[in-house]
Amino acid sequence: MSSSDPSRTELPPKYYLDYFGYVLDFVQKMYGHILNKNEEEFLRSYHALSEDARCLFIRFSNRRGAFFRINTLAYAEICDIPDALTELIQNGFAEVISEQHAHRAPEVLNLFSKPELLLLTQSLAPVIMPPKTIHKPDLMRWLLHEYSFPVLFEAIEALDPIVKVGYELEVMMMKFLFFGNRHADMTEFVVRDLGHVRYQSFDEEQLSVRFATRQDADDKLMISLTKETFHELKEELPPEEIYDWFMNWQGGLPEELSAVALPSFRQLVLRVGAWLERRKLPEQALTVYQLTDHAPSRERRARLLHRLGDTEEALALCDDMEAHPQNADERFFALDFREKILNKKKRATRRTTQALQAAESVGIPINFRYRVERGVIEYYQERGYNALFSENEPWRALFGLLFWDIIYDTNVQAIHHPLQRVPSDFFLPDFYFKRHSMLKARILELGRKEDIVAAVETTYAEKFGISNVLVGWYPELLAAVRAVVELVRPTQLHAVLLEMAANLRENTRGFPDLLVWNEEEYAFVEVKSPTDHLSARQLHWQHFFADLGVSSKVLRVVWVKDNPEQEMQEEDNKNPIE
Repeated sequence: MSSSDPSRTELPPKYYLDYFGYVLDFVQKMYGHILNKNEEEFLRSYHALSEDARCLFIRFSNRRGAFFRINTLAYAEICDIPDALTELIQNGFAEVISEQHAHRAPEVLNLFSKPELLLLTQSLAPVIMPPKTIHKPDLMRWLLHEYSFPVLFEAIEALDPIVKVGYELEVMMMKFLFFGNRHADMTEFVVRDLGHVRYQSFDEEQLSVRFATRQDADDKLMISLTKETFHELKEELPPEEIYDWFMNWQGGLPEELSAVALPSFRQLVLRVGAWLERRKLPEQALTVYQLTDHAPSRERRARLLHRLGDTEEALALCDDMEAHPQNADERFFALDFREKILNKKKRATRRTTQALQAAESVGIPINFRYRVERGVIEYYQERGYNALFSENEPWRALFGLLFWDIIYDTNVQAIHHPLQRVPSDFFLPDFYFKRHSMLKARILELGRKEDIVAAVETTYAEKFGISNVLVGWYPELLAAVRAVVELVRPTQLHAVLLEMAANLRENTRGFPDLLVWNEEEYAFVEVKSPTDHLSARQLHWQHFFADLGVSSKVLRVVWVKDNPEQEMQEEDNKNPIE
């Protein structure tokens, strides 16, 4: 699209100034009571800067890294960059590189290209010049090994002066308080204003704080930063040292970690445990997994305990999972693994495998081997059936469209800023606990197919294109949802929706691949190629649908090379759905 295209949205030159100012004002309003003295001083000093100085500071803060080459600064909307930079340095918003930055020397060297670093090396007149074919990371390590930072600093200054942005911690906290996490950033404003994403609109007076106390914010941020540290360290240190580092870190945590930070802590524990397990440290992985009972911790511990010879403890975990499964994986694993442990001499077949082996099969031309579901769709269409893709999306959209206002209800106190796409409790048990009465009341209003269709179509028209964690706006979406509603009885739909609501992280996945139907019958079909496996979630929905009386089945595909019609004569005489 050309720049002269009238339909193109153009952002004002200093768009980022408005965005950053909005974030600071929002944080001051919502979290002013938990800010520390340094953050309060940052806010006061920032507002005292000239507009150009604020713009340059934001440009620094929005870029990756904390160090910048002065001679490469070029921003057309800033009238006098040297003056703005001088003002930032005088007021502590930037600082000239010095020996106090020695511990961050790799960041400084990384500002330069390999040819520039070779030029810098040449200026130092080494006894032996590294080869020109050396990789940049190796060249950086060589420089840091051969020369002290003061020597490198002097050579760098001659090549291109460097400055470091100030108030790093304070700006990080401002953004963290606004977004509630470390992965969202200021580009959220850009994609909104360019029209790439439409957000659900909220009354800002109804937004709630994500962090009620300073401990909430500090604990959550600490876990987030530790995740980032782990990602870096695992590329540098041996597994044994990673284990020691992590156990020392977690040993220093507060006795009661903030409830806001607990989900992130559990995720980190599971991530570290899985990494240690992959690195062949079973005992260390087991120790880490024991820090949480959240799935898949109990499953991994049962496997490791059995491998390490502690059969009784492994069986006890299986009993616990069978009695109180957190998801379908735990439910079926507990049954299968118990059987495996007790039947030492007999190879146990998993229930997912048993279900797949018991499924009927159908011959499909082998040219569909990379589009197996499409091949099955054509198989049914050739026999007079309608067919569409139904894996997850129609069910997720049905939930999202029927309960849109309940999902994003600000009274539940899970919406904390105006660019939020996912409620903060969406993947937690709190989602259902806080909304179960509203969900059930809505279901009572949707007793007939006509009521459900009308509600879906109304929300679809009103919200079309607006970001919703469950609704993907693809062209066939509405038709797919309508087909599901027309074929499945309202009471059955209600039960499926409540099952989804009980665990949105797990139960919005695993739905059958296809929906096929004609005037007399329908079926949801889970399609499996010869190399596919049936997952526990998929088996869960097969069982759940069977208990409800919803027609559903698993279908194994057998590849047919030549003339499929000749080899499938018997199939033609059978009902494809039964």
